[in-house]
Amino acid sequence: MKQKAKFFIAGAVPALLVAGFFVYQGMFAPAKAPSQLEYLPTADTGLALVPEAVAGVEHSQKKQESEPGVTLFDFSSETVGAPPATFTAAVGNWIIGSDNGNKVLVVDGRKWQRGVASAGLADKARALYGKRYAEFLDNVTAYAYYPFAVANGVDNFSNGEIQVRFKAIAGRIDQGAGILFDLKPNGDYYALRANPLEDNLVLWRYKHGSRSSVSWVRNVVTPSRKWHTLKLSVLGNLVKGYVNSKQYLSFRLPADVSGKVGLWTKADSVIYFDDYQVKPQ
Repeated sequence: MKQKAKFFIAGAVPALLVAGFFVYQGMFAPAKAPSQLEYLPTADTGLALVPEAVAGVEHSQKKQESEPGVTLFDFSSETVGAPPATFTAAVGNWIIGSDNGNKVLVVDGRKWQRGVASAGLADKARALYGKRYAEFLDNVTAYAYYPFAVANGVDNFSNGEIQVRFKAIAGRIDQGAGILFDLKPNGDYYALRANPLEDNLVLWRYKHGSRSSVSWVRNVVTPSRKWHTLKLSVLGNLVKGYVNSKQYLSFRLPADVSGKVGLWTKADSVIYFDDYQVKPQ
């Protein structure tokens, strides 16, 4: 009888462990991104043809013109379903999408593969940095875990503010939404990013193929599937970070900021970006 009990217990324990694993997966594991996200219109919706008048109150600021000297990327002239014309995708899958009739720039991490740069990167790098594109390529492929896109027409940002609205949609590994700045011809850069999965704001540095955190602020809450504002302020080497108009971060870098700017994210993040504004000082 004791022998049978031992066999029963030996068989029951693995079964309970397996059952517990599936319960945990169902209750606590992050949900997978849906196979069809709402940013691309289906054949019967016609979202790509929706006039901007139906974009909604939340996006009414799209009709406002930017201040003199300010560069505003609101994606209103872009084509839904096509790669962005106003940003150059260096790493990751970037596409123009629609959020309730409002055009947004989407990084779709569902198709992300570690170590894979964007299609046609060599030509894009040549357009960005001319003869130094090979050096840029070498470093970018080392950073292919971190998708980013470069804002076209902003050749050298050193002082001022960069602001963007973002909405995190999905991502099991990460849901990072960031502003890339101080991008050098060799591929080195900084990124200020918020993360709804971690509720923090971090200033990262990418130099010679390695990443390091420069400044880290916890308890910066940015719930997924809601719009938030991320702002970077730069004065020489003094960098400040804001989320939803509240300052959380202040740090002095080793050198003054100078370089191209853009958007940054991580791994399998699916993020909507809108109203990217560069305001030099």
